[in-house]
Amino acid sequence: MHRIAVIPGDGIGPEVIEQALLVLDKISSKFGIKFDYIFIDAGGCAIDKYGVPIRDEDLELVKKCEATLLGAVGGPKWDNLPGNLRPEQALLKLRGGLKVYANLRPAVLYDELKDSSPLKREIVSKGIDILVVRELIGGMYFGPKGREIRNGEEVAYDTEIYSVSEIERIAKVAFEAAKKRRKKVTSVDKANILESSRLWREVVSRVAKDYPDIELNHMYVDNASMQLVKDPSQFDVILTSNMFGDILSDEASMIVGSIGMLASASLGEGSIGLYEPIHGTAPDIAGQDLANPVATILSAAMMLRYSFNMEDAAKAIENAVKIALKEGYRTRDIYTENCKLVGTKQMGKIICENI
Repeated sequence: MHRIAVIPGDGIGPEVIEQALLVLDKISSKFGIKFDYIFIDAGGCAIDKYGVPIRDEDLELVKKCEATLLGAVGGPKWDNLPGNLRPEQALLKLRGGLKVYANLRPAVLYDELKDSSPLKREIVSKGIDILVVRELIGGMYFGPKGREIRNGEEVAYDTEIYSVSEIERIAKVAFEAAKKRRKKVTSVDKANILESSRLWREVVSRVAKDYPDIELNHMYVDNASMQLVKDPSQFDVILTSNMFGDILSDEASMIVGSIGMLASASLGEGSIGLYEPIHGTAPDIAGQDLANPVATILSAAMMLRYSFNMEDAAKAIENAVKIALKEGYRTRDIYTENCKLVGTKQMGKIICENI
């Protein structure tokens, strides 16, 4: 029995989580694995119900589970709340509470979705298979922040802070991942301007000495964002900070066709992980059976792989997704001419049938 904290969240979150759970139920019957789902309110729905993005007791309950599957949180309904009460604070508390410092975001272009990429055919024909390794519980998102009066006017500040140990541990994750891939790490920073980036570059270069078989190159974040569009095939593993990783992984999601296709795993020292699609709550399509559930389903596959060490079960889900795409099934965000347009529930059903 594996205990999973399930956080449906806001907007399309509950819809895509529902399909991921149906897939997990199919895995349960197929592989003889039992899952115990513990449902938790977090995000805007928790604010509406309890007045806070996530209750302390619910965070403690999450910590007692083996893994957490999250839909999405937030939405314009809560945009005017103070920063400490916004739905996104639930994410920061979950990441900090679970001490998951390494966010793995694979961006893979399926052959069947090449026409969905906004990039030219000659660019995508080279193939896109990138793993973004993003530091998750440090940097500007967790550094000192606030507002105060200076020289008679209000100012706001957010502070980028990284320690040597924080950089070392995320760098090791990237190099270890590269060992199992194409043995290339691109470390992205802004070392020509930021002192924190200069330390980042120094530490990553030192860690690289322990991995002589891995090719390391450094790239400024503005150049990296351009190169992702110009020639994404040059990248294997992208290693970067919290804020830069947030931006670059979203860019990577669009060049492979849709943000609705990208899963993510947030990992720490042990096997406990936080698994979520990288897309948002998409309130404009919530409740209309239009959302793409694939990213959440693939996040469940990553959970089986990283938290439960169930490689065969993870591959069964990933293969089922590939079969669905090969058969021409598409949700609206990845639809192209002559394909079969389906909704959230139908896509989930088809993937289940292919397991």
